[in-house]
Amino acid sequence: MDFLNYAFMQRALLAAVLVGITAPAVGIYLVQRRQALMGDGIGHVAMTGVGLGFLLSWSPVWMATAVSVVGAVTMELIRWYGRTRGDIALAMLFYGGMAGGVMFINLAPGGSNANLTSYLFGSLSTVSESDVTAICLLAAFVVVVTLGLRRQLFAVSQDEEFARVTGLPVRALNLLTAITAAVTVTVAMRVVGLLLVSALMVVPVAAAQQLSRSFAATFAIAVAIGVTVTVGGTVTSYYQDVPPGATIVLLTIGAFIALSVLAAPLARRRARALAAAQPAGDPAECAIPATRAAGGEVGV
Repeated sequence: MDFLNYAFMQRALLAAVLVGITAPAVGIYLVQRRQALMGDGIGHVAMTGVGLGFLLSWSPVWMATAVSVVGAVTMELIRWYGRTRGDIALAMLFYGGMAGGVMFINLAPGGSNANLTSYLFGSLSTVSESDVTAICLLAAFVVVVTLGLRRQLFAVSQDEEFARVTGLPVRALNLLTAITAAVTVTVAMRVVGLLLVSALMVVPVAAAQQLSRSFAATFAIAVAIGVTVTVGGTVTSYYQDVPPGATIVLLTIGAFIALSVLAAPLARRRARALAAAQPAGDPAECAIPATRAAGGEVGV
């Protein structure tokens, strides 16, 4: 535990815990909406914000947040109105964001592409006190939105038409989800990196779904996995001198594989128990689906 004696590791661990909470908390809604790669696209756009931060001598974290929010809102508008050429517009937005970041940082006084490395792949030693302050504020926003509006966001993520019929402001909630995802990307970029943050938003959720189909249980398990792998990856990075972002993502994938292996016999045992509990004379179509019998996909 000697790493706790160093201020930079204390800041890095605090940032890692916050990233481990916020990334899966937003990712569960993106997975439900089948927008698993949205975080990757926002990460590309955020590069322009980082470059502008260096060019204008402003905080790269706050500038990346502003640019990411604009990019996320644009992505959502393209999804609504893009129709036939929406994919082309999104591709230009993503690649333009990456190119803009490289250009702006090279135009900055004393800037070079080397300055982007810690933002692209994460870095422990470069997490400053101002970064921690920004990460704490942004993470608080993400937690309030994802927990406070979980029922509404879940309803919209499951079925937009049904949510609209029930009177929910679907477009406003979709925009809020996009903005929250953008904020999460900038929360995570100092620890995981912009190019790898999407994995931390999606893979813990996919791993949690191996054990549960209940929304509430999946949410809790995904956050637990997120915190475990971010803290574990940060500590491993300190002792082994390896990149933190890559270490965290590899640990996350390892957790997914391990839980997938464990989930297979559990699923077979659950199916046998369900078959044994069903009266012998019932036709197959009367059987209760396994996911609902287990308590779940409709639970919030």
